[in-house]
This record gives sequence, structure tokens and C-alpha cells, in this order.
Amino acid sequence: MPLPPAPTKRAALLSPDAHDAPARSSHKGSRRSGESRADSASTSGPQPLELFDRNAAEAVGGGAEAAPASRGRSKTASSRNQERNQERNEDRNREQRPAARSEPEAPPAAYVPAPAQVAVPQTPARTKRAKSNGPAKLFVLDTNVLLHDPMCLFRFEEHDIFLPMIVLEELDGHKKGTTEVARNGRQTSRTLDALAAAQDADIAKGLKLDTTGHREAGGKLFFQTAPLDYSLPVSLPQGKADNQILGVVQALRDQYAKDQPGRPKQEVVLVSKDINMRVKARALGLAADDYQNDKTLEDGDLLYAGSLALPADFWTRQSKTVESWQSGSSTFYRISGPLVPNLYINQFVYFEAPGEPSMYARVTEIRDKTAVFKTLKDYSSGKNAVWGVNTRNREQNFAMNLLMDPEVDFVTLTGTAGTGKTLMALASGLTQVLDDRRYTEIIMTRATVSVGEDIGFLPGTEEEKMGPWMGALDDNLEFLAKGDGGGAGEWGRAATNELIRSRIKVKSMNFMRGRTFLNKYVIIDEAQNLTPKQMKTLITRAGPGTKIICMGNLAQIDTPYLTEGSSGLTFAVDKFKGWPHGGHITLARGERSRLADFASDVL
Repeated sequence: MPLPPAPTKRAALLSPDAHDAPARSSHKGSRRSGESRADSASTSGPQPLELFDRNAAEAVGGGAEAAPASRGRSKTASSRNQERNQERNEDRNREQRPAARSEPEAPPAAYVPAPAQVAVPQTPARTKRAKSNGPAKLFVLDTNVLLHDPMCLFRFEEHDIFLPMIVLEELDGHKKGTTEVARNGRQTSRTLDALAAAQDADIAKGLKLDTTGHREAGGKLFFQTAPLDYSLPVSLPQGKADNQILGVVQALRDQYAKDQPGRPKQEVVLVSKDINMRVKARALGLAADDYQNDKTLEDGDLLYAGSLALPADFWTRQSKTVESWQSGSSTFYRISGPLVPNLYINQFVYFEAPGEPSMYARVTEIRDKTAVFKTLKDYSSGKNAVWGVNTRNREQNFAMNLLMDPEVDFVTLTGTAGTGKTLMALASGLTQVLDDRRYTEIIMTRATVSVGEDIGFLPGTEEEKMGPWMGALDDNLEFLAKGDGGGAGEWGRAATNELIRSRIKVKSMNFMRGRTFLNKYVIIDEAQNLTPKQMKTLITRAGPGTKIICMGNLAQIDTPYLTEGSSGLTFAVDKFKGWPHGGHITLARGERSRLADFASDVL
């Protein structure tokens, strides 16, 4: 690197500290933004001394006005005296310095900025403070929220949480047993104990929710440590736990309605899963809301469908940029354009227009701004029948392509009654177990939730107890064993019901914990009645070479407290979309009978 030129003018007037100062441009470009200023400083590095001489003539006119804005050191005795006077008044003029630095006058000739003078890091801090949306809310949690989701304490972001004492009493009463509610109660108690045992924890001032590693929770947890004064209508019994919680909410609302020293006013909101509790709270003029964090989707119509119709002008717009090639029996298309950001891996796309050939394909690759489509195998033709079953509509063909693809390990199927979910899953499973020997056996299970009253204990072994729940399996096996008119092929004609059933195991969901399935074809029927935690328990049983099929009708949820938005099936569909080894399709049209189709539409 060449050395900087030697000083030729007024070099003797440089102070010793000025020799080590960083090079900084002080012409008009220094009044630009900090980013441009940094670029200017880096380019003018080899010429630090020339800058002093270049502005020497401007020191007479502009130095007096620019000196108050500067913390740099002057080279002359008179300017050094001025600087001392200005440093004495620096604290009083601190707020005016940024404005002084932006004056149009040029700095003095000997101006050498010190590194501490740069004020750029202060600006973002002020911007963050300006983004505040007001005081955080105070959420009072009902017991059923803690029993529903033991991690709910960390789902309220920057807001604070208040637990009435009666909630802790009710939580203590639900901790015994082996049910899901009892497990959640014990987990919540352990979480509360960990928060209270954290270092520097002070219950009176509130427990910080981020002390146990949940950085997303920025609020505090408050317990009721003193009796609160409230008055409820006489019609509400005082001894009931729900009414005591309502009284606590009312007292907190009055207490936090105004600013107090060291504590700003806060909006107090009751969070409960109990609809009647929320109705009573609103009748008393209290703010109440449902616990929404357990819902994957607010609206069931927003659920990922697994297929997308291409626009009518798709080929017209893509005619210049599309690439196509042949590989085996499949055709591939590489497309680009505004459609690509809305696509997912393993999503099905189709083009149907009058007078033009139709195209049915699956997204196999998304890279940067391009996507690759692969045409599908047509399982509606007789030569591609799967265990004697042919698909009858577009969505069924999409589903069969997922079920028969060995690279797809997880498949979810949703649809109304009679759309063929169980039949297609069994047919593809029998083909891959008995014909292709891809899997060793079929394991079938389902959520044992009754539509009506429970009929009591069932006698027999595990498989015999599951028999009444597996009527759908028997119905479909009867159809598959007959071969639907003799078109099932050699295996379908030779196989008996005993041979088929020897490869199908019916298991109860209650004994799945800790198991590992190796090279199994697992069918989970009626999956809409599972919670997200139960769904996770079942899917994580999969070992090497295992394929899992989850099926269900989100319009027929029989589990209490589950909705379309909080079902485990909805949870799985939303979380697995776009995964290269998972796929989903919503079956739209029923094929059971005209009576079943009409009933699904009008009832």
C-alpha cells in the first residue's frame, strides 16, 4: 500500500493526539447519511493530512459557528480556548449537538472527529422505543386453560399473567390419575414450581416467565397473595370456584383501572375455555376471551387442500419460459413466474379447459423462482388398478399417487363420508404388502370415541375389543376380497380372507407409547378425533421403512373440546405441508352412493 503524502503546510500545528485520529472527510459530503459518510471515510483514508489544509481558508468564517458542535481538538491556542469553554457547557447543550452537527457551514480546518462523537447507534434505540404499542395486558387464566395446555403460560408474549388462589386449588384436585387432564395438571404444577424456584424470583413483584428458557415470553406471572375486595350479584353463589374467579377479575379491573406509582394501568382480561364462564363474565361487564393458541387455523376453509387449479391462461403466459423433458413414463415441466411462491412440494396442480388437453401433475422441486411439475400416473384406467380398485375422480387419483409412492412417508386424507379414504388406503396397503413386499404388514388403529353413550367394557383380547370399532375395515375387506367383479388380478383371486387378515393387525391407540414400527404400513382412521399431542405420539412411532396414513372427516368430530381448528388432523396437515416426504389431499366428491352424497350435502 503506498504511503500517504508528507505534510507540506502547517504540519507543526498538529496536536499529538491528532496524529492517531481516524481519517474523516469534512467537505459537504460529510452531511449525508451515516452510511455514505462511512464510505467516504474509507475511500479518503490515504489522504488524512490534505483535508486539513484544504479547509484552512474556511476556518476563519465557519470555524466559530461549527466549534460548538465539535468535540474534536483544535490546533491553535485561540480555538483550544474556545473548545474548553464549550466543554464546560457541553451537558447543557447535549440535546442541541445533533442539530449543530447538521448545520450547512463547513467544519474548521483542524477539525479531527473523535471516535466517541458518532451518534448513529442511538437512533435505532429511539426508534424501538417509539414502536411501543402501549402497556401490556393482564390475563387472568381459568383452570381449564392450564389443564388444556400446560405450556399456555408462555404463549402470551409480552403480556402478564395472574393466577387466582382458587385456580391453584382446582389444579391440585386434578393432578391425580393417568388421564390427559391429570398429566397436564402435573406438568403445569412442575412449571409453576420451576418459575418460583428460579434465582432472584420474587412472588410479590411477579415471576419472570423467561427464566426457564422460554425467551418468547416477556411478561410476568403474578399469584394472588392477598384477599381482594369485590362484590358480585347475589344470584351468583359465592362458594363456586367460577364465581370466585369472576370476583378476582372484577377486583383486578378496578385495581388496574388507573395509573399508580410504579405501575401503569392495564386492561384485565379473563381467558377461559368454558363458554358459560365467558358469558357470565361479559354479563358482568368484564373482558373475556377464549384460549386461541391451541387452534391451528381460525377458519376450516383456510386448511391446505393439497391441490391447486392452474389459471386458464397458464400455458399462454408460460409458453416462452416453460421447459419440458421426458423421463420414463413421466413428463416434467419447469415453470417460473408469480405462481411459484404459492406452491408447495408434493402439491398437485391441474389444468382443465374446454377444447384443450388436461394436465395433472405434482410439484417435485422448488428452487429459487422456478418449480418443476411431474405428470401423474393414471389410476383410473383398468391397467393401473390397485388391488382391483380404480379411482373415480381427480382427487382420488391424486391420493392414490401419494399412497403408492414409496418416497412419501406420511399421507393425510380428509374428506366427507364416502369419498373412498379407507378403501384406497387398504387397497394400496395390500398391494404393497402382498404384491410388492415393500412393507411387512398393515397396522390399523383409530380413536375409540363413541358417537353416543358408551356400551361398557368389551370382552376378549385387544384385537377382539377393537373389533366393534373396526366395522369400516370389515366392510372394505369384504369388497376387496371379492375383487369387484374379478378384476383384482392373480393375488386377488387366490387370496382368502384369512390370508389378508393375517397381514392386517388391529391395535389399540392406548398402548402405542414407546413402540417402534419397522417396515409397517400404518393406517390411522378417524384421526379428526385426536388431539395434536396424541397425533404426535402416533407419528413418532414410525421407524425405518414405515409409512403412515392419517384419515378423517373434520366435519364429524366427536371428541369434546376439539374443533376443526384445534384437531390433531388439522395440526398435522398444516405442519407437514411442503415437506418433501409428506403429502395431503382433500377428497371433494363422494363415491359411496347417491343417497350418501345427497345426505352429506343437505344434512
